[in-house]
Amino acid sequence: MSIHDHDHTPVTGAGDAAPSYYEIMETSVRELLVDKRLIGANEIRRMLEVMDSRTPALGAKLVARAWVDPEFRTRLLADGRATCEELGISFFEDTRLIVLENTDKVHNLIVCTLCSCYPREILGLPPDWYKLKPYRARAVTEPRAVLAEFGTVIPDDVEVRVSDSTAMVRYLVLPQRPLHTENFSEDELASLVTRDAMIGVTRLGAP
Repeated sequence: MSIHDHDHTPVTGAGDAAPSYYEIMETSVRELLVDKRLIGANEIRRMLEVMDSRTPALGAKLVARAWVDPEFRTRLLADGRATCEELGISFFEDTRLIVLENTDKVHNLIVCTLCSCYPREILGLPPDWYKLKPYRARAVTEPRAVLAEFGTVIPDDVEVRVSDSTAMVRYLVLPQRPLHTENFSEDELASLVTRDAMIGVTRLGAP
């Protein structure tokens, strides 16, 4: 099953599709928790507001800073969570963040084979295709084929490393800095960074 269609847009089905399994499950659990008075509707609303404030722009800011500040990059690779907190990015789950650096010899790809564990504090909600069984299974068994469906062809002499997220560990890819960006400001660099590059399914013009 192909992850993408011809224009590299995730295949999510026709227009007004029925609610997905995850949407039905989320609604059911939420209503049950409220009904049992284990959590209030206002708490859910506040959490949704926090989630809405988390977007890939936060991750792009981290990546751009790592590209221009070698000491920050070293700290980010050593302890992703603590370094995020340096920039005021708080975590609402008790998870560890491991940042994996792409190089000329290694390309990193992130997946969660069991469900959809994802660095939501940094990237916001995961894309639909990240949660689908075909991606979760094939990213492990045939990562190069999956990458090719995103338009990302990895040379044979570059190792593809697949990292499987867990309930306690999240991963973020530090992409290679694109060529010919030596004179870019930090904000200009951040504008080049995409969500998909920080998951590892695309590259940013690196050789």
